[in-house]
Amino acid sequence: VQLQASGGGLVHTGDSLRLSCVGSGRTFRNYHMGWFRQAPGKEREFVVAINRSGGTRYADSVKGRFTISRDNAKSTVYLQMNSLKPEDTAVYYCAATSNVQYWIPTYYSYWGQGTQVTVSS
Repeated sequence: VQLQASGGGLVHTGDSLRLSCVGSGRTFRNYHMGWFRQAPGKEREFVVAINRSGGTRYADSVKGRFTISRDNAKSTVYLQMNSLKPEDTAVYYCAATSNVQYWIPTYYSYWGQGTQVTVSS
């Protein structure tokens, strides 16, 4: 499956952004989908994921602020980010996996190109 992420940008502390990730090439609904991020000088980290049934997992750092959702009819997964903080600044990647342990980055086989999110204080 090919993935295309979009929606990043430059915002201020407390603002909101919605990222989108469109999948193509294979049956989108068969995949668990995740969002990861990588800040400069840091390793890529798990942010949130949604499984094929709609179940979700969130990193503690984004619970209550970020919401993941998916629209299988549009082959799209969304990441609604509210109350953004400077520490949320990173390149955000969407990814797809068939592995049941969908919160583990190494199990993801397909990655999008990333979209930059910058939160200024």
